[in-house]
Amino acid sequence: MLVTALLASLAACHPAVRTLPPLPSIVTAAADSSLRPLFESGTTFADFVAAATARREGWLRLQREAAIDPALLTRARAVPGQWQLLVVAVDACGDSMNSVPYAARLADSVPSLTLRIVAPAAGRAVQEGHRSPDGRAATPTFVLLDARGADVGCLVELPAPLRQWTDSARKVVTSDSVYAYRRAFYDRDRGASLVTELVEVLEAAASGRPRCDRQGAR
Repeated sequence: MLVTALLASLAACHPAVRTLPPLPSIVTAAADSSLRPLFESGTTFADFVAAATARREGWLRLQREAAIDPALLTRARAVPGQWQLLVVAVDACGDSMNSVPYAARLADSVPSLTLRIVAPAAGRAVQEGHRSPDGRAATPTFVLLDARGADVGCLVELPAPLRQWTDSARKVVTSDSVYAYRRAFYDRDRGASLVTELVEVLEAAASGRPRCDRQGAR
């Protein structure tokens, strides 16, 4: 049962992993004029949750319960400028469900930050330009845009502690163990690692040092 659930969740989070073409050269998304229109075509978190059919109870629960450490809000509100957070997500993905509500709460709480969500069908180019460190197009993919609509940072699929554990453990533990660890991590962490990393990405962008932990990133 656990293996079946894990495979279903992984397929939802990166359904095209087995059919992707060879990894193309990474093109800096800052020069991509399609990012601003894509962001503007996206849906709000409230509308995304209202339309969700997969994992609906989980989305609704985290929409109600997601909370942010006041110290992180203070840091985010202190960052100058105007920012947009473009998110590629799908309701069936467990990683999306456990991350996007916290990012949305951050955006709702920081006047200079706006969040919009697009489906993988619309955001495929964003996913392929921001693949996970092990080379997959995955959800959720978070891309930070500045006031000009330039790509100035990202977070791909997992918050850093979970990403690091998964990278080191994937070849030495069972699929059941990976699934159980991820569930326990999300239950324990309650979005703290995800929000911390997003605030760090925001601070780095404001300092002119874009941060993006992805394959091919510099």
